[in-house]
Amino acid sequence: MIDPNRLVKQASVLADRVITPADGVTVLIYHRVGGGSGGAVDLDLDVFERQLEHLAAHHRVITLDDAVAELTAGQVDGWAASTPVDTRSHTPSTSRPVVLTFDDGTDDFTDVVVPALVRHDLPATLYAATRFIDEQCAFPWDAPPTSWSALRDAVATGLVTIGSHTHSHWLLDRLDPAELDADLDRSIELIEDHLGLTPTHFAYPKAIPGSPAAEIAVRRRFRTAALAGSRVNRPGRTDLHRLQRTPIQRSDDDAFFAAKADGGMRLEGELRALVVRARARGAAQ
Repeated sequence: MIDPNRLVKQASVLADRVITPADGVTVLIYHRVGGGSGGAVDLDLDVFERQLEHLAAHHRVITLDDAVAELTAGQVDGWAASTPVDTRSHTPSTSRPVVLTFDDGTDDFTDVVVPALVRHDLPATLYAATRFIDEQCAFPWDAPPTSWSALRDAVATGLVTIGSHTHSHWLLDRLDPAELDADLDRSIELIEDHLGLTPTHFAYPKAIPGSPAAEIAVRRRFRTAALAGSRVNRPGRTDLHRLQRTPIQRSDDDAFFAAKADGGMRLEGELRALVVRARARGAAQ
């Protein structure tokens, strides 16, 4: 049987040969690792470990803060023969810098992902949807949340940055201003209260841009905001409140993952964004 998902991936690789990915910072999106759900974004641990090994060998894995510094400086070290900004960078090379990000805050992030990051000494950002963590209620796809104490331990490793993914994981293209402000502020407040830090990075739920009012509210509160799109973030040409990220899926074999880390697979990302937006239009929240 023909797998349409794989056909799209193969077409994306071919498209990359026509339109070569630009130089810049690749930001990868993960959701779950070792959650045991078999879902499209729930990776097996051995696959994730292999991906981390690939990144450590072929890329500079940097923090989101260091990516911002490179993007706003107008050049990416690696193409400029200078010392990398990131103090956790591996051997300087011409490799593309990569940022690891995770959405939501399920328990496998602290139980499975963080120990793997520690083993490989690689940094990552978690965008936490705080209501599920604070109330200890399962996410809509029946994934259990992590806990504040586990997140404190994760932050203590020095490898994990915590950002906001809203409080209630509501889509921000349909909230009135009062609901919007209350939800964003509650997320910030809980992260400050429980982790002792103020989040400066934000990711839109389901990578769907908010209304004009929502975008203003997000820009006022956060240094960066992330979407999807599977595009490279280019130095000096990136809106930090519209950071592009590339989703990593269970169906990505080693070759597809390598292509995504290299800034490719844009066609798949654009098609996926169209599907997500179409589904969201029919959803109440």
